[in-house]
Amino acid sequence: MEVVQKDVPIYSEWVGTLEGFINARIQPRVTGHLISQQYREGSFVTKGTLMFQIDPRPLQVVLDQAQARLAQALVALDKTELEVKRLTPLDNAVHAYLANKAAVEAARAEVAQAELNLGYTKVTSPIDGVAGIAQAQIGDLVGPNTTLTTISTIDPIKVYFSVSEQEYLSYVKENPDAAKRAAHERRLELEMILADGSLYPHKGEFFLADRQVDVRTGALRLLGLFPNPGNILRPGLYARVRAITKMKKGALLVPQRAVTELQGTYRVAVVSKDNKVGIRSVKTGERVGSIWIIDEGIKPGERVVVEGILRVKEGMTVNPKPFTVKAEAELNPTKPGPT
Repeated sequence: MEVVQKDVPIYSEWVGTLEGFINARIQPRVTGHLISQQYREGSFVTKGTLMFQIDPRPLQVVLDQAQARLAQALVALDKTELEVKRLTPLDNAVHAYLANKAAVEAARAEVAQAELNLGYTKVTSPIDGVAGIAQAQIGDLVGPNTTLTTISTIDPIKVYFSVSEQEYLSYVKENPDAAKRAAHERRLELEMILADGSLYPHKGEFFLADRQVDVRTGALRLLGLFPNPGNILRPGLYARVRAITKMKKGALLVPQRAVTELQGTYRVAVVSKDNKVGIRSVKTGERVGSIWIIDEGIKPGERVVVEGILRVKEGMTVNPKPFTVKAEAELNPTKPGPT
């Protein structure tokens, strides 16, 4: 069949890990014994949903004590206020009044803190999301350092993947203008291939690049976002992420089966106009699905052997037949296959 020349999108592919858009660790703000779990593990919960209940009785006692002290402080303030009005301008009476007024404010603050702490015995969800398995059991003594569970917002869901330093530098060199580069990244569409080899039906978008290259791996971490209706995808899944990173202009395309490898060199069999075979070394480029881009060694319109390549030799005269229509489909790729 003839060598085809056309513009071809080049895909790059990376291994990615999925994470929740927000992963909220649920930790109590007060210390106490857990008396109930109010949610179903693995279910979707909304912001404000009651998740756990901590025994409120000890903190109710603290609140009652704080309210009693406030009442005492108010009585003392009223008494000194009367004395100030009666004995003004005696300094002792004024000082006592000011001290009692400060004591009332302190008592009010104590009551407010006690009311807050009592409210904190009801542990609620701070976000909408999918709740994980409980990490504490009824009767456990829990506190601010205890993680009760984790809630993840997973629509959209994050996917982290890494590119090498070389890939990053090559991309920047091909897109030196920062404004145009940013515009290109906003238009960039990501595709995701799941662990079972299926193509995820929703397109993703590039979100951000990390501020630095990991000195241990020499890789730059990137983040993409994918819509996740129905919460099908879950944090922790592995997937392959791919995107069109460049367009190869005027690429020369042949089926992959037309290329043979021998001791690290690649060759194709070219059939001349007088039907004689010439074996040529070629420089191969990227593979796109079942086709191969040839950078050097052949020209547009030349005929290459696709089937029976192992039976032909240099200088052999052949009776070539056009390849089937299937080959034409191979040479008109739109994207690589999912495997």
